Amino acid sequence: MARKTLRPVAIIGGVRTPFCRANSAYAELSNLDLLSGALQGLSARFGLKGELIDEVIAGAVISHSRDWNLAREALQSTDLSSLSPGITLQQACGTSLQAAMLSAGKIASGQIECAIAAGTEALSDPPIVFGKRFSQRLLRLQQARSVKDKLRALKGFGFSELAPQPPAVAEARTFLSMGQHCELMAQQWGISRAEQDALAAASHRKTAAAYDAGFFDELIVPCAGMLRDNILRADTSEEKLAALKTCFERGERATLTAGNSTSLTDGAAAVLLGSEAWAKKRGLPVLGYLTEAQTAAVDYVSGEGLLMGPTVAVSQMLNRAKLSLQDFEFYEIHEAFAAQVACTLKAWESADYCRDRLGRDEPLGAIDAQRMNVKGSSLAVGHPFAATGARILATLVEILAEAGGGRGLVSVCTAGGMGVAAVVER
Repeated sequence: MARKTLRPVAIIGGVRTPFCRANSAYAELSNLDLLSGALQGLSARFGLKGELIDEVIAGAVISHSRDWNLAREALQSTDLSSLSPGITLQQACGTSLQAAMLSAGKIASGQIECAIAAGTEALSDPPIVFGKRFSQRLLRLQQARSVKDKLRALKGFGFSELAPQPPAVAEARTFLSMGQHCELMAQQWGISRAEQDALAAASHRKTAAAYDAGFFDELIVPCAGMLRDNILRADTSEEKLAALKTCFERGERATLTAGNSTSLTDGAAAVLLGSEAWAKKRGLPVLGYLTEAQTAAVDYVSGEGLLMGPTVAVSQMLNRAKLSLQDFEFYEIHEAFAAQVACTLKAWESADYCRDRLGRDEPLGAIDAQRMNVKGSSLAVGHPFAATGARILATLVEILAEAGGGRGLVSVCTAGGMGVAAVVER
């Protein structure tokens, strides 16, 4: 078989719903509702009614058993062609960026011509389940054919079995939450509370300025009466954030608060990818190109920082692309926590870390802070886990289009000690 020449992967653009604090504006909505809304918004923006999309890859981190193929069901709730296949994927907070990476490989190799990468999170609608003992009892009752069998299935029943079990918020192998892990990282890297609060305040200011300038006008599609994110606080400041209590640890060492950590968030986002020929045939714009991508993991169970995966992913990706960390006009570093961003930046500047962990002769070095998250990021807009990657891709290509060109770096940390990174160029 002749080797195919890889084709450029065009990012045509994306949309997202407004992101809203969990149990607020979207309290009555499901993952299906939110994802369908984002996909329909994408269809409307780019005139895709009736269009056959070669694959739609989407997912959610917290989902119900009924959402067994969420991507397929959501696209069938839109005006996209019902012949479009849907694939449901989950890689924690990297879900929709990983979806874009998988589809990009197929577009580049010529297997498909177009794709949608998306993610959703309805944390207001968590799956509440019973414990294993009661679940098994229900199954035995369902299978019982006689009164005697039913009584046997009920033998030993206690009301304690009815206690619901909400989704776990801790890592299964350490029993620590992501916030607790990040608190340990902040202490390990010497990240101060003041530094975190400054990052958080800047994120809100930049997002508010972007709204005022009309940057989000085409990126955000209305949902349930919402027109903009409700987590954003345009009037926040370092002084206001400094007044908040720490939330993952108490005592002098504690630094993480609700203000410098992302809120539990509902929302969805979607990005349209395609070959240049597919976009040109339909008169669609090409805002940028997905040129590199990488995923990596760290051994957080043995003591590495849970959210340090992007340091590894970015390093490996830059090695392959023969780029330096300074070869970018823009940096989109997901703000799961302000401390995570600060730890990542400090690690890239550390000669010891870059040598011992990343295997580099020299540190990756510092970046220009004025080029990082220039329209704000997760601390201000929120973080619906599976939707964040698509939100960042859509934002970054709009930034590059507004700037008239350049190269952008994407860095996303995830639960489970993983990191997902990408390069976008225009």
